[in-house]
Amino acid sequence: MRKMTKFTKDYLGYVAKGDPKYYTWLTFLGVFVLIWIYGNYLQLTEGMIVTGLTDQVSWGLYLANFVFLVGVAAGAVTVIFPAYVYKHKGLHEVAVLGEMLAIAAVIMCLLFVVNHMGRPDRLWHMIPYIGIFNWPSSMLNWDVLVLNGYLLLNVVGGFYFLYKRYNNQELNKRFYMPLIYVAIVWALSIHTVTAFLINTMPARPMWHTGLMPIRFIVTAFAAGPALIVIVFLTIRNNTKLWIKDEAIDLLSQIIVWCLGIALFLLLSEVVTELYHPTEHSGGLQYLMFGYNGLNNLVPWFWASLAAMVVAFVMLLIPKVRKDYRKLQIAAVLAFVGIWIEKGMGLMIPGSIPSPIGEFTQYSPSFIEIFNSLGNWAIGLIILTILLKGAIGILLGDIKYAKE
Repeated sequence: MRKMTKFTKDYLGYVAKGDPKYYTWLTFLGVFVLIWIYGNYLQLTEGMIVTGLTDQVSWGLYLANFVFLVGVAAGAVTVIFPAYVYKHKGLHEVAVLGEMLAIAAVIMCLLFVVNHMGRPDRLWHMIPYIGIFNWPSSMLNWDVLVLNGYLLLNVVGGFYFLYKRYNNQELNKRFYMPLIYVAIVWALSIHTVTAFLINTMPARPMWHTGLMPIRFIVTAFAAGPALIVIVFLTIRNNTKLWIKDEAIDLLSQIIVWCLGIALFLLLSEVVTELYHPTEHSGGLQYLMFGYNGLNNLVPWFWASLAAMVVAFVMLLIPKVRKDYRKLQIAAVLAFVGIWIEKGMGLMIPGSIPSPIGEFTQYSPSFIEIFNSLGNWAIGLIILTILLKGAIGILLGDIKYAKE
């Protein structure tokens, strides 16, 4: 218990210290948190009327971010799997950083769920057998269970590794390795269940396809590694921790192939729906071309497609992948493109038109935007703190010393 207390004290003491760049970054994020506090206060006191959501379009910016971030959390397995299953040395040395990313992403997911509920005091209804949701029939309950389970697995696994490293002790592989293998399988489950959450709705034709879980997984394995590459290159440029080239190169290859598959599936959907369009093609037609002057989402779709295609072409060229400045640009394009495609380009047009054919435009209100930016800021603050402490332990700056 004494060692655990000292570990916590040393960890928190280390993350509290930093250079001016570190404090500037946290202060910048803190500004968005202050706006988030105001936005949440208005939403709690005035209700969901302050959002742009309606009876026809009840899933908007909050759940768009939620669906995307579940994929980012699942994408952390692209570090864990090669590190522990294929013994990739470069990734094995920094695998714990992937677990820290998964923790921050799941916390952001839960923040967006709370925002979408409108009444967080009713959150207890999401707990099976305690709340009113029908578990195991409710897919929403399954999503809550797998997300919280994944969060627990990464918290236990990640901090167990850091604690052992802090004490300069060997890992208990009988405990640790089964945890890792379960987390790998669980990572696939969280995004599969999230896909089932929407594709089991026959009244929403744009979502009602058996390809949805596959699309979710491949976009997760493109967006997650894209963010990890950005984080790894930022760590290399701003800390003493050197992440090997072979680790970044493997992640960039994972991005390009998964992004290519994602583009193929997206274009296959376009051909299937529009070659001989039916009444079920309304959502995709509205997304791509608009409907009777209603075209809020059209620029989003084409910007997303352009970003993903440019990123894919850049990453196909080995010289570009090896040039880490250009790789960062490609990773940002892939990340943003998938965020739009899985968010604004999937969640919102899935509700437009409604099951009875109504076309209702949706635009997020400033409150939704403020709260979403605040959720991202909180997640990035948590990620920054988790990564800084983990890097300190990996470098040996934080280690147990007898008093």
